[in-house]
Amino acid sequence: MSLTAQVRVARDGFVLDVDLNVGAGETVAVLGPNGAGKTTLLRALAGLVAIDGRVELDGDVLDDSTSKRHVPTERRRVGLVFQDHVLFPHMTVLDNVAFGLKRDGRRVAREWLDHAGLGDRANAMPRELSGGQAQRVALIRTLATEPRLLLLDEPLSALDVSIRAEVRRDLSRQLAGFRGVRILVTHDPLEAIALADRLVVLEHGKVVQSGSPAEVTARPRSRFVADLAGVNLLRGRGRGDHVELENGTGVAAPEAGDGDVFAVIHPRAVALYTSRPEGTPRNVWRGRAEDLDLQGERVRVRLSGTVPLVAEVTPSAVRELHLDAGAEVWVAVKATEVSVYPA
Repeated sequence: MSLTAQVRVARDGFVLDVDLNVGAGETVAVLGPNGAGKTTLLRALAGLVAIDGRVELDGDVLDDSTSKRHVPTERRRVGLVFQDHVLFPHMTVLDNVAFGLKRDGRRVAREWLDHAGLGDRANAMPRELSGGQAQRVALIRTLATEPRLLLLDEPLSALDVSIRAEVRRDLSRQLAGFRGVRILVTHDPLEAIALADRLVVLEHGKVVQSGSPAEVTARPRSRFVADLAGVNLLRGRGRGDHVELENGTGVAAPEAGDGDVFAVIHPRAVALYTSRPEGTPRNVWRGRAEDLDLQGERVRVRLSGTVPLVAEVTPSAVRELHLDAGAEVWVAVKATEVSVYPA
């Protein structure tokens, strides 16, 4: 089972232009900022949006604008799961899962619920379910129809943080047993990394980066991906032993190369001082702490200045440096902590 799609959609001044290939047994997570075109892509693959292009699923052509072929949604064997789970409120859980099953519907639905550990909720009404249970029932209802293509649009975003991890684990198990093509849209990097074999990053309707979670986060190619990976991303010209930023500032880095490059600095590699550090660190700038954000046992400090960066320090360092919003500091980064690659 595989999917090959060239999807072009133009509407209201927005253009979605995406080529996508998903192999058998692969889960692809589509990420991007709001308005990037993620949901439009899912709707196009489901046949709910007219496209200029071609969609082929396991050898069957579902869309081809050249030959005017368009297979209606109900004939595509496509399963869609949305963030609000949309269960039928007047039906029991069992009847919800049985809906759409042609043969032995209630028996098959009961087997699916028992397998998922929800057999004891078969006669419950949707209003009696927790958010996590409702989302699991919605997924089971979709999987029970044995779709060839499973499309999940922000399936966990409506859930409380307290139950999201549990439902994510259940979703991971369900996806592992699904033989069709799996595409997940999410804005949550943890969700994408936990569930997907490959990430596809959309921005302004185009794919800006694709690869395994490790590949994408190791070499971000946009501010969105850098934020997702939790690193600082700079862009400039490689000048041999340094990167020259647009404002003319040089960032020392071994083997910076020549030409347009990205430079990545991990926040933990950014050291802060109350006075200019002694020794000969090659990257030293003045900075101003704009805001501080406590995350677990670390504090992320957003710095403005010649080279805007985010530093990650301990709470004790915050106290020792008397750090608060507006504090002036010296910023130092070892040249060997700057990772450079072609843009």
